[in-house]
Amino acid sequence: MKFKTTHYHFDLLKDEERISAFYEAIEDLSVNQELAYDLGCGSGILSFFLNSYFKEIIAIEQDVKASICAKKNLENFKNIKVINEDVFNYNFSKKSDLIVCEMLDTALIDEEEVPVLNHVRNYLKEDGRIIPQGIINIIELAHLERDYIHYDEDVSCEILSKPVIYDEINFLNEINPNFEKVITLKAKKDSSVNGLKITTVTKLNDNLVCGPTPMLNPPLLIPLNEKNVKCNDLINVKLKYIMGKGIGTIEANYY
Repeated sequence: MKFKTTHYHFDLLKDEERISAFYEAIEDLSVNQELAYDLGCGSGILSFFLNSYFKEIIAIEQDVKASICAKKNLENFKNIKVINEDVFNYNFSKKSDLIVCEMLDTALIDEEEVPVLNHVRNYLKEDGRIIPQGIINIIELAHLERDYIHYDEDVSCEILSKPVIYDEINFLNEINPNFEKVITLKAKKDSSVNGLKITTVTKLNDNLVCGPTPMLNPPLLIPLNEKNVKCNDLINVKLKYIMGKGIGTIEANYY
């Protein structure tokens, strides 16, 4: 099936690793379920995958152009309803067996995954599932080329510490969007540190993880003041941000 897309969603569809991971997670579902919500459905590709598993799928997309594409792509599926609406304004009236919400980005800082799920989770059945299931955040000391926060898109970045998992989030649980933590990192050689690298791995279900990929959570690089370190030095870094409120909320410094 050839999908009608916006330019942005065309790039999403080209990311085969990302698409394949979501397809595999959906393949693991039981068939003949009642209701799924697809939040931020974009071009409708995930609703298309869900079609044979659910009697009813409500696909919600705020962007007008993307919702027009989704309606066209899914017009032959009588069990899928595409709605051009902000999730926060939509009147949810039924509890679902599944919520799909792919409003993902690195550490969930820039996109609205956390506020949306905190808003909609009450409309998930007690035994319901969420795809993706959660994320794992990893942090490392680094030497960066640039002195501003940016995503790692073929930019030189030397890793100077062992990776540390600093946060794991299960989307079935209420999530506090205000993150603040002191993290201890161990330098792996004598070097000059001037930044942090955050990598987010997406957990689709208990057995399937993905990323980062070109269109799914590219690593985030955060500058620090330059600091000379020795091999095996323990460096404490205080990291703070608000999930869903943008990279402008990021604060990072030595502690």
